[in-house]
Amino acid sequence: MKNKWLLAALLAGNSWFGGWATDVDPVIMRVNNKDIHKSEFEYIYNKNSQQQIDHKSLDEYVTLFKNYKLKVAEAEAMGIDTTSAFKNELAGYREELAKPYLTDASVDDRLAHEAYDRMKEDVEVSHILIGLNARTPEDRAEAKKKAESVLAEIKAGEDFGMLAEKFSEDGSRQNKGYLGFIRGGRTVYPFEKAAFALQAGEVSDIVETQFGYHIIKVHSRRPNPGEFLFSHIMILVPRGVSDEVKAQKESEIRAIYEELKSGADFATMAKERSEDKASAVRGGELPWVSSGQFVKEFEDAAFALKNKGDITEPVLSPYGWHIIKLMDRRDIKPFEQMRSEITRMMARDERDSMARNAMVAKLKNDYGFSLEESQRAMLMKLAGDLGKVDSSYIAAIHNDQSVLFSFENHSYTVADFASFLSKGRDVTVNAPDYVSTMIGYMADMEILDFEKAHLEDKYPDFRNLMNEYRDGMLLFEISNREVWEKASKDTEGLQKFFKKNRKKYKWDKPHYKGFLIQCFDAATADDIKNRIKELDDDSVIVVLNREFNTDSLTRVKVERGLFVEGDNEKIDELVFKGAPVKADEKLPIAFVSGKLLKKMPEAYTDVRGQVTADYQTYLEKVWVKKLNKKYPVEIYEDVLKTVNRPELPLFSRNLADIYVGNIDV
Repeated sequence: MKNKWLLAALLAGNSWFGGWATDVDPVIMRVNNKDIHKSEFEYIYNKNSQQQIDHKSLDEYVTLFKNYKLKVAEAEAMGIDTTSAFKNELAGYREELAKPYLTDASVDDRLAHEAYDRMKEDVEVSHILIGLNARTPEDRAEAKKKAESVLAEIKAGEDFGMLAEKFSEDGSRQNKGYLGFIRGGRTVYPFEKAAFALQAGEVSDIVETQFGYHIIKVHSRRPNPGEFLFSHIMILVPRGVSDEVKAQKESEIRAIYEELKSGADFATMAKERSEDKASAVRGGELPWVSSGQFVKEFEDAAFALKNKGDITEPVLSPYGWHIIKLMDRRDIKPFEQMRSEITRMMARDERDSMARNAMVAKLKNDYGFSLEESQRAMLMKLAGDLGKVDSSYIAAIHNDQSVLFSFENHSYTVADFASFLSKGRDVTVNAPDYVSTMIGYMADMEILDFEKAHLEDKYPDFRNLMNEYRDGMLLFEISNREVWEKASKDTEGLQKFFKKNRKKYKWDKPHYKGFLIQCFDAATADDIKNRIKELDDDSVIVVLNREFNTDSLTRVKVERGLFVEGDNEKIDELVFKGAPVKADEKLPIAFVSGKLLKKMPEAYTDVRGQVTADYQTYLEKVWVKKLNKKYPVEIYEDVLKTVNRPELPLFSRNLADIYVGNIDV
């Protein structure tokens, strides 16, 4: 019961406690002078009808709901909702919950399905990259001009691979620009989008990414073959070794291959002979992989394997020789199972900002956003005149109360923009462009912050979840104080409760309570028996281990517990007269020290878990009675009669035990 979400779900049924008073939403209940409206109660009532199994009448549910509200009222009266810890946790939860409301769900869903569709296909690509090593407009223009020149040569019939080898500015130039197979989520989004728009043999126009300007060529497309589990045996061939060493390495891998063909076990050979130590310890097994994760030579050979258990002939890659075995394969998972992975992937690239930007555009339209172009032009000109954006720039505008942009009856001035800039860094390159970008960024942030501050007013489901979590937090803390923690620490109360309800804990079969002791010889056993007489039960294990296991040899082994027949073979033999058990070769002498409890436990500690749970139920019942006397409650029966009653079953009958438990009080 220490899970806040579980607690809230059980007692509130994903409830919404943010109802409002209108002519069509009458008050159905007052708890501690706090109005609870029909809409709130009916929402919870109907929500629970979909979540619970056992039927409970409306009247019974009213009682459960009332008692729940009384506990929340008690938590509020104790000021739990005013503590810093409570406020910080609730604010953190709100921050996380707000995130999906600040992106365009339709765009997000479209991009997620697009990514999944692209995961179902492999596209074989090469590229030429002209990098962006500087940020000035002139440098960018020069890089783009160079990319356009290379593209013109391609269109004129020049070989793509030769041009990649000559002009490309990344590591793939060594492979004539070849990147292998890619799929959705494997590259930055602009590159992915361009590649998947091409057919086999086609070349893209200039594609700009954060890395520079790309020219992309698609060689082929194929369905995603799924994920594969491979094992391999590897013989390393370091770069720069002599031809003699290369021949020796090849001879070694071919000898291994012949042994495998003769029936040698692949996993054993991998452990003994593979020079890939990370996989060798696992019998050569590699992690689950899909295409595009290996060098081409390895991948071409591995993915050509058809059946589980098939192995390749020796394959040479840039790292050495491999023999590869197909262990297993599986198809791509359905979209629903991939959604969380796709969401995480999208959060790492441009797709995240696309959904957010779409929401910003929608909000600007909804809230009548207006940007004063004259003020923006003035701010950009000033940045150009000064040649920088720094403290002097901010000082020049910090008193300007001219409106820069506005929305939903809120205006933001040039002075507000100055304050916004003061939190950033000085800029000396492309100052006007920087100012324009920062104006847009500030406007986006302000409108998103405005939206976030009004989510409860705008979205009932958000309000529902926030109030559910708030009340769940309060219920958890107050229940912990009044019931759970209180019960676990109240030793005297547990003992009294056990004695009063002892008959409830009768056993169906005898229990042995005590120790099982195994030792080296009969003399040691006699010493132990005499020593035990001097000790209380809680110190037996510690003392015996300290006094008899004094060096690297174990001379005594002690087990303590509450056993029934079948729990321990040796206790079955010694206590319950079961079949003899073969003696431990190292500790052949075994005996018991304890007592046989035939009908019921001796102390509450013998059934601690059950007694604690029952005692918590008892405390819960007493507490609820107290709350009902402490706080005024009014229920308006005429409104209650109008509640829509679903035919589906209502609150779980188990929950009623919290309030109407079967324990003798």
